[in-house]
Amino acid sequence: MRHLPRLRRARRGPVAAALSLLTLAVLTGCGNPAGVDGNLTDGWAAIGAPTGFIPGAETCHLGNFAVSGPRDTYEEVDCKLKHRTETVYVGSYPSPAAEAPDPPAPDSAGARAVYRICDAKTTAYVGGPWRTARLWIGVTQPTRAAWAGGARWYRCEVLVSSSVEDDGGLVQRVGTLRNALLEPVSPLLLTCYGVLLDKNGKIGTMPAAPCSAKHNAEFVGVWEARNLGYPDTAKEWDKFHTGCRSLIAAYVQVPDDDDLQFRAGVISLPGGSDVWELGDRGVRCYLWLDAASLTASLKGAGAKAMPVQYQ
Repeated sequence: MRHLPRLRRARRGPVAAALSLLTLAVLTGCGNPAGVDGNLTDGWAAIGAPTGFIPGAETCHLGNFAVSGPRDTYEEVDCKLKHRTETVYVGSYPSPAAEAPDPPAPDSAGARAVYRICDAKTTAYVGGPWRTARLWIGVTQPTRAAWAGGARWYRCEVLVSSSVEDDGGLVQRVGTLRNALLEPVSPLLLTCYGVLLDKNGKIGTMPAAPCSAKHNAEFVGVWEARNLGYPDTAKEWDKFHTGCRSLIAAYVQVPDDDDLQFRAGVISLPGGSDVWELGDRGVRCYLWLDAASLTASLKGAGAKAMPVQYQ
């Protein structure tokens, strides 16, 4: 009979004993190196709560304005370099909008509340009512994906338009708009214009002109349409023209009566229907003397400068 199995069993005892002695030596005979306590879990700093991207305020940007602001297209530049938009303020959506599953829709109470904040913040930032200048504002919010991830910021954006007309383009500019309207004579302020009619007798273009040069129209102020709907019919536009005529009377210092319509024409320019939805009721108002060639401002000029002209 072969005895190999017995020999293998016989050799396992001394090996096991040797291993036991080695383990005992490690546990009892040897200590840890200096500065090591043997605890592998107590030397790590606690991991903080994850934070998402939040854009910066008082910053300038190369990109055009967009309602939704993805992180991967966000790019800040020095305001001394050419840029298109400027962030005047960054805030957080308040409740209940913050609890909604999606960013606020344009016709929602949350969107209107934030637009009102941006309206006031922009006026403070540029140093005067921004509607009295070639300025436009908008609100940029997180993408749906970022909103789902917890982002609740919004950006108040201001930009410069090339003209007062609806199709005015976005101007690339150099320098910040902070306190831009506090300049003695800011080039952004609305002043005098040379209205040109199209072949249908409607306003075609409205290029700006110095009030000391020949012109036939002048900005007189901003009228608040309050709860009126966005104008579509002639009857609805008449309400806007009536409001603007009252500003003309106060600006030129003539009676606000039935004869006012025979003194000057009126141009009423509300914002687009998109910002109207957000609660923007400011209407830019201009006096217009169709056949006149003015070479000075009519502010405070009185009845002699703008007489009644019955047709």
